[in-house]
Amino acid sequence: MHRLRTCASRLRPLTASQTVQSLSQQRPAVINRTLQPIRRYTAPVAAEPFLNGTSSNYVEEMYLAWLEDPKSVHKSWDVFFRNANAGAPPGTAHQSPPPLGTSLASLTQAQSLVGAQPNVEKLVEDHLAVQSLIRAYQIRGHHVAQLDPLGIMDADLDSSVPSDIITSTDKLGFYGLDESDLDKVFRLPTTTFIGGEESALPLREIIRRLEMAYCQHIGVEFMFINDLDQCQWIREKFERPGGRHFTIEEKRTLLARMIRSTRFEEFLQRKWSSEKRFGLEGCESLIPALKTIIDKSSENGVENVIMGMPHRGRLNVLANVIRKELEQIFCQFDSKLEAADEGSGDVKYHLGMYHRRINRVTDRNITLSLVANPSHLEAVNPVVQGKCKAEQFYCGDTDGKRVMSVLLHGDAAFAGQGIVYETFHLSDLPSYTTHGTVHVVANNQIGFTTDPRMARSSPYPTDVARVVNAPIFHVNADDPEAVAYVCEVAAEWRATFHKDVVVDLVCYRRNGHNEMDEPMFTQPLMYKTIKKQKGVMLKYAEKLIEEGSVTRQEYEEEIAKYDKICEEAHARSKDEKILHIKHWLDSPWPGFFTLDGQSKSMSAPSTGLTEEELSHIGQVASSVPVEDFTIHGGLSRVLKSRGEMIRNRTVDWALGEYMAFGSLLKEGIHVRLSGQDVERGTFSHRHHVLHDQNVDKRTCIPMNHMDPNQAPYTVCNSSLSEYGVLGFELGFAMASPNALVLWEAQFGDFHNTAQCIIDQFICPGQAKWVRQNGIVLLLPHGMEGMGPEHSSARPERFLQMCNDDPDVYPKIKPEDFAVQQLIDCNWIVVNISNPANLFHVLRRQILYPFRKPLIIFTPKSLLRHPEAKSNFDEMLPGTHFQRLISEAGPAADNPADVKRIVFCTGKVYYELNRERKTRGMENTVAISRIEQLSPFPFDLVKSETEKYPNADIVWCQEEHKNQGYYDYVKPRMRTTIARIKPVWYAGRGSAAAPATGNKKAHLLELSRFLNTAFDLDAFKEHE
Repeated sequence: MHRLRTCASRLRPLTASQTVQSLSQQRPAVINRTLQPIRRYTAPVAAEPFLNGTSSNYVEEMYLAWLEDPKSVHKSWDVFFRNANAGAPPGTAHQSPPPLGTSLASLTQAQSLVGAQPNVEKLVEDHLAVQSLIRAYQIRGHHVAQLDPLGIMDADLDSSVPSDIITSTDKLGFYGLDESDLDKVFRLPTTTFIGGEESALPLREIIRRLEMAYCQHIGVEFMFINDLDQCQWIREKFERPGGRHFTIEEKRTLLARMIRSTRFEEFLQRKWSSEKRFGLEGCESLIPALKTIIDKSSENGVENVIMGMPHRGRLNVLANVIRKELEQIFCQFDSKLEAADEGSGDVKYHLGMYHRRINRVTDRNITLSLVANPSHLEAVNPVVQGKCKAEQFYCGDTDGKRVMSVLLHGDAAFAGQGIVYETFHLSDLPSYTTHGTVHVVANNQIGFTTDPRMARSSPYPTDVARVVNAPIFHVNADDPEAVAYVCEVAAEWRATFHKDVVVDLVCYRRNGHNEMDEPMFTQPLMYKTIKKQKGVMLKYAEKLIEEGSVTRQEYEEEIAKYDKICEEAHARSKDEKILHIKHWLDSPWPGFFTLDGQSKSMSAPSTGLTEEELSHIGQVASSVPVEDFTIHGGLSRVLKSRGEMIRNRTVDWALGEYMAFGSLLKEGIHVRLSGQDVERGTFSHRHHVLHDQNVDKRTCIPMNHMDPNQAPYTVCNSSLSEYGVLGFELGFAMASPNALVLWEAQFGDFHNTAQCIIDQFICPGQAKWVRQNGIVLLLPHGMEGMGPEHSSARPERFLQMCNDDPDVYPKIKPEDFAVQQLIDCNWIVVNISNPANLFHVLRRQILYPFRKPLIIFTPKSLLRHPEAKSNFDEMLPGTHFQRLISEAGPAADNPADVKRIVFCTGKVYYELNRERKTRGMENTVAISRIEQLSPFPFDLVKSETEKYPNADIVWCQEEHKNQGYYDYVKPRMRTTIARIKPVWYAGRGSAAAPATGNKKAHLLELSRFLNTAFDLDAFKEHE
C-alpha cells in the first residue's frame, strides 16, 4: 500500500500554497537523490481501517494488476485507484458498490466524483514530457550553448536549433505542453540535479535552470556514456545550483594568471615583432586552464604531470605553467646565440622541458615535463602516453594516482590526424593504459587557412573522443571562470574514474598561423571581427572591477609587476652567449651520464654469460613453472625440443632471444616487448605466454619465474596499430636507461605506417633534442617467395638516414673504434644471421654506457633453419657481438688462392653457402657476413679485403638493386679499399616492388644471382 500511496502522492499536483510551504521548509544539507523525500499524507490511519496486515499485500497486488489493465479488476477497485491517483484521500477514494434497487440517478451521482478529478492520464503525460525535456537538454543542450567568443560561428557547424530545446514558448507543443503549463509544478526525476535540495519545480524554473546548466558558456557532451554513475556524476557537477561559485581570492588568482598569459605574449610581440613564436593570442585562457588542471590534480595526490602539445602557445606554457626561466626563453630569440651541443638542435617552439617545483596552491612538490616534439601535429600523443606509463611503472603507481598525462591539441589536427584515434584506443588496454588523460583542445575554429567546414565531417573537432566514452566539455574561452570550472571538473573526473576527458576551449586566433602570416586573404570576415574583439584579460578585469573583487589600482599593479619580471629577465638574457639544448631536456637520466652529459666510459664489456646461467635460463624456457597447467600438445613438443637443444649446448633464434631477455631480467633490467602478436610471435616461434587449455584466460609467463629478485618482464600484444604503439614504446624507453624496450612489427614492411615516429623522433631525436633512447625495433625481413607484401622491411630507408660519411674512413684509435663509432652514430642497424649474435646485440644494448636506437632486421625462415643455430661457446664470458663474421672455412686457410670474396648480410648467407658447397668452390670463394651495417665496420672490412689480396670483391644481396643495402655499402667499401678495386653487384635487378608474386619467378631470380655470385668470369666484360 505504501507503493500505492507514494505513487499517488508523486502524481498529485501541488497547489500554490503547498509549493510555498515546501520551498520554505528547512532541508538537510545533502540529500541522497536515490531516496525519495518523506511525504505527508492528509488521510489519518483511521480513515483506512481495511489497510492492515495481510490485506495491504492483497491491495498492492490489485493495484499492480490495475496498472497493467484497469478492466482486470472489479469496478469498485477501478474507481478507488482512479480516485486515489487523482488526489483523493484514501478514506474518501473508496466508493462502496450501490445497494440493490438504487436508482440510475443515484448511481450517476456516485460516479461523478471520478469525473470531477483531474485527468490522470494528462498528468502522467505531462510529467513524462518534462522528463523528456530535461533529457533533451542533457543530450542536446550543447548545440545551443554560447561557445564562440566571436559570436559568428556555431561551434557544432550547424545553425539549426534542435526542435526539442525550448528557445520559445511555441516549442512547448513538441512535448504536448503549452504556455499555460509554465507555472505548474512538476516532480523532478532522479536523473537531474537542477532542483538542488528541492524535489519539485515550476516548469518555467525547470527550463531556466536547464538553460543555465547546458546552454550558456559551457556545453556538455556526456549522454553517450553507458555508465549511469558516471552520467549522474557529471549531471550533478553541472546542474546543481550554486556549484560554480568562485571566492574573491580564486577570482584574483585567475586574473593574475590571465595577466601573465596575456602580458607574456605582448612582451614578445613588442621585443621581437618579426619573429615566429606561434603565440597564444585569442586563447589566453589556456594558461589558467592548465594551471587549474595541475592544481586540482596535485590536490588529488598527483606528483608528476607529463605534457605534450603543438607549437601554438608553447613558449607561454613553458614560461607560465612549467616555469622555465624567462631569460632561457628570451635568449632563444637572439640570432647570434651559439650552439654548444652537438647535433642540429631545434627551433624554440619544439623544445621540451623538465622541472620539479612546489605547487603554490597545494604546497606540494610536483614534477612537470613537456615532451619535445616535431611539427607533425599530434605525433607526440603516444610518446607522452608511453612516458607516462613508464613513470607510473617505475614508481609502482598501478592506478595512475601519482602520475598523469595532459595532452594539448589543435582543433583541425584533433579531428584530422589518425594518430589521435590510435592513441585513444590505447587508453584502456591493460599494458598501455595511463588511467586517464586530460585532453585540452585549443579550438581556434580554423586550421592554418582552412575553414572548419572543410576540415571535418563531424559536428565538433572533439567527436573522436566519443569512441572511448570520454566526456567532452565545450567552453567559451572568453569566460575564464567557466574555463576554470570545467578544468576543475575534468581533473576531478580523471581522479575519480581514471578515464580520459576532453576540454574543448572554443577560442580564436588573433594573428595568422604565425605572426608573419596574413589571415585576411582567406578569412576576411572572421578577422574583421577579431580586430574589433576586446582581449579576454581586459574583459575579465573589467568584470571583477565592476563587481568589486579587485580594484583598478591592484589590477594595474599586477600588470606592472609582471612586466618588470619580463624586463629584468630580458636584460639577463643578453648575457647568455651559448645555447645549451641539454637545458631543455624533457627526460633527464640522473646518474647515467657525466655532469656535462657525456658517457661515463668508453668500455666495451663482454656480453657473454656463464654456462650455468645459460643452462638455467634454458631450463626455464623449456618448462612450465606453474603446477596443474595444461599446455597445447604442439607446444609440449616445442618445449621438449628446447630442452634437447639446451642439453646439446645449442640455441636457435627463439632461445637466443630468451637468453638475452632472461639474463637482463636477472640483472634487474626491466624488459618490455610490445607489438602485434608478440606473445606467441607472428611465426609461432616465441611462446612467451602460455595458455592453459582447460581454464579460460589462465596464462603463465615463464620469463617471470626466472629468479626471486629479477626485474619484471612485460610482453604484450598491442592493438592493431603501428604509429601509435611505436610512439608509445618510444615514450616508455625515454623514461629510463635501465630498461630494454622492444617493438616488433608483425612484418617488417608494416613499420612504414609508423614512419613519422621513425623519421621525426627515433632517427634524429638525439641530434635535435640531445636525448638518447635505446628503443629496439624488430623488423621481420626476407625474400621467401611469398609475394611483394611482407618481404622487405625496407632496409634502404634506415641506411639512408644513417649519419656516417661514406667517403671518409673514420680516424679513430683501433682499440676504441667499435665503441666510438656507436657513440657517434644516430642509430644502429643490424641484419643478424645467427642466434648468438642476436643474444649479444640485445645485451650490448643495455651493458654499454650509452643508449642508441637499434634496428634489427629479423629473419623468418631462419627461425627454424637447421644451420641457423649457435653453440654455447659463442655466448660464454669473454665473447662479444660480432660486427662482421669472417670466412672460417677452407678459403681462410689458403687466402692467396681465393679468387673472390663475397660480402653479404643476413639470410642470403645460407643460400650462398649451400650454393658454394654444391659447386665445390670452398677453396676459391670466401664469404663474409656484415652483421652490423651501421655504423659500418670499416676496420673489419679493411682487414677482410687485405686478407684476400687476389680476390675480386662482390656484394651479394637477395633484395633488388635499388633496394636493400647495396647503395649504402658500396661507397663505404670503396672508401675502405681506397678505391683500388671495383665492388661488383650480385642480386636482383632494380624493381618498383620489393618482390615478385610468382613463386617460379622468385626461384629463377634466386638462381640467377647465385650464379652471378659464383661465376668467376661474370664481371670480366665490365673490367
